[in-house]
Amino acid sequence: MNISLLGAGAWGTALAISLAQRHRVTLWARNAQQINDMKAAGKNQRYLPDIPLPQELRLEHDLGAALAGAEMIVLAVPISALRDTLGKIAALPAPVPVIWLCKGFEADTALLAHQVVDEILPPAFPRGVLSGPSFAQEVAHGLPTALVLASNDREFARQSALSLHNPRLRIYTSNDVIGVEVGGAVKNVLAIAAGISDGMGFGFNTRAALLTRGLSEMTRLGIKLGGHAETLAGLSGVGDLILTCTGDLSRNRNVGLLLAQQHALPFILRELGHVAEGVYSVRAVHQLVQQLGIDMPICEAVYRILYEQVEAASAVEDLLNRVPDSEFPL
Repeated sequence: MNISLLGAGAWGTALAISLAQRHRVTLWARNAQQINDMKAAGKNQRYLPDIPLPQELRLEHDLGAALAGAEMIVLAVPISALRDTLGKIAALPAPVPVIWLCKGFEADTALLAHQVVDEILPPAFPRGVLSGPSFAQEVAHGLPTALVLASNDREFARQSALSLHNPRLRIYTSNDVIGVEVGGAVKNVLAIAAGISDGMGFGFNTRAALLTRGLSEMTRLGIKLGGHAETLAGLSGVGDLILTCTGDLSRNRNVGLLLAQQHALPFILRELGHVAEGVYSVRAVHQLVQQLGIDMPICEAVYRILYEQVEAASAVEDLLNRVPDSEFPL
């Protein structure tokens, strides 16, 4: 199959390396210099500097050339670039299946990715989201990983999962697009909270409590938006939550660690050099909390630390002083 993979960040490059074992893959980046550097080095020096690119992987900075002959398009661009990229895909002369990897909410609208896709792409384009616990570096190294591909079209999900699956990349299917996307977005916010907790030395007991109560918040929002609780208990929910909140490769957890050291957000973002989606997703979560009237105290604490300049220690104290309640209120 001819696959056009748009977005040569860490995750896009890692997935391109994995898919190139079975398919003819073209990896596109908007920056021509980045593509030229990758061709010269045989690596993506900025994002995965220790992993060689397969010789058969085609690298392209011209979008028209990258999309020519595509039988599937995989979008690995950040959600901030999703709308613009979809507009170019919508202009193709014939429909092509589209799968997106981005996790988060669109900044200005608080829309999930599938809502942006549905606004831009004509219905004739088959579509789905691929998500789950997946550090790019481990996928690129060929370490076993399990993901979930969700689509409202069950047969499209099944056929696409079969096409993308390989012995080191196991792909399950789902028809709960909303649940899969909510898990992918909210876990990044909770990973910032986990990093703050770890950075303040609160220990494993606190982290376990935070993950468990954070999962309750994620599930609450997912159900309110139309997702299913069992999806949030699966790979794209609790699976991704565990990985992102505990793994040293997690950018969002590292944001929290640096916040606990009282570094300012602009400094943290410069230090990371990569997109940490939780920093932006928490604003949409805050907006949805206000609109929907749901209780998400951990996510709200992260919002206050990032955007209301509340000190981490003070936000944690407020959380600890909440009135005890039933674990599963009626």
